[in-house]
Amino acid sequence: MPVAYLPRLIDDLLVRRLAHHPAVLLVGPRATGKTTTAARLARSEFRLDERAQAVAIEADPDAVLRGLAEPVLIDEWQIVPDVLRAVKRAVDADPRPGRFVITGSVRGDVDVPTWPGTGRLLRVAMFGLTVGEIRGSLPPVSLLDRLAEHGIEPLTTPPTEQLDLRGYAELAAEGGFPHPVLRLPGDERGPWLESYLDQLLTRDVAMLATHRDPQLLRRYLESCALNTAGITDHRTIYDTAGVAKVTGEAYDRLLRNLLVIDTLPAWWTNRIKRLVRVPKRYLVDPSLALATLRVGIPGLMKDGDLLGRIIDTFVVAQLRAQLATCETQPRLYHLRQEKGQHEIDVIVEYGGGRVFAIEIKAGSAPTRDDARHLAWLRTELGDRFIGGAVLHTGPRAFRLGDDIVAAPIATLWS
Repeated sequence: MPVAYLPRLIDDLLVRRLAHHPAVLLVGPRATGKTTTAARLARSEFRLDERAQAVAIEADPDAVLRGLAEPVLIDEWQIVPDVLRAVKRAVDADPRPGRFVITGSVRGDVDVPTWPGTGRLLRVAMFGLTVGEIRGSLPPVSLLDRLAEHGIEPLTTPPTEQLDLRGYAELAAEGGFPHPVLRLPGDERGPWLESYLDQLLTRDVAMLATHRDPQLLRRYLESCALNTAGITDHRTIYDTAGVAKVTGEAYDRLLRNLLVIDTLPAWWTNRIKRLVRVPKRYLVDPSLALATLRVGIPGLMKDGDLLGRIIDTFVVAQLRAQLATCETQPRLYHLRQEKGQHEIDVIVEYGGGRVFAIEIKAGSAPTRDDARHLAWLRTELGDRFIGGAVLHTGPRAFRLGDDIVAAPIATLWS
């Protein structure tokens, strides 16, 4: 029996983009629901992971695309990259809005000096399901936009859903891939994720790299998973994986291009001295990190370091998915001073250098000491500091000082 469509955060944004622009490129990790979402807007479809359709496009993309009912969905463009040049020619000849919606599971400008999408394709990022999408509680205004306008107030209302540490760990382990979350029982999600990893490390990788060792690449991905949500220099990652520097750098580029690894850049301002500029590396979905490490809930609950990293990865996944839809155009960073004197998990930067800062704690009862880095940043930035939050696994929201609140992680969606 077909599963009813689950509304996504970017639905309205895609409709608006296609109403005013000739082509939209929907980019995100494989199996995050891009095709299902894009197909709702299309009148014609080409799914390039079906060999017969790929062969037709390869033979003469201009002729195949000509005269189709629009918008035309071109799914997984990276399988036949020349299709983008045909789209470019079509859009140059007739720039009417709403002609093409294109999906892909690799970065759209991967290793191409003159990418044909420049100036023609509006890119929209799409990630896995957020808890709000799964619960069907999509707010009319994104949380990040509300924080920009109202400071900490949106986080002071008690959430409608109360979870403890194990409950958050279980949500993180479920992840955001629609098929296992919505259609599979819990004991079948692990095999699905293992199959996902196998395809990622073999077939998907083969599209972008001719020389690779799946076993070494898996070890490299395991090292990244072990260090998810970490401010770890690249050498530590490839040393842990047991690969050479050149190989490690190539694997890092490859996994970034496949949208499996993401980073929070280091935040910088000339108002604060000795800020470290090393990015914070994440796997894009916490369930993928756990599947890579072959760790279930019992093992996770016994490993405090990994548990903290997975909770951090889970929270950032909830925030990252909002970015494309935000009117305020926020950017996510992290902050760290040399020797760890001060560090903050997430810096949400808005226009004009205004900042909302977030600490993520696996504990259930944060104190003022847990907010000391937020208080320090408030002093350093003055009126550019919008507010700060310590997100935790307990049930209550309460203030920890002026413009600083302790709030349950569940306030991100409820």
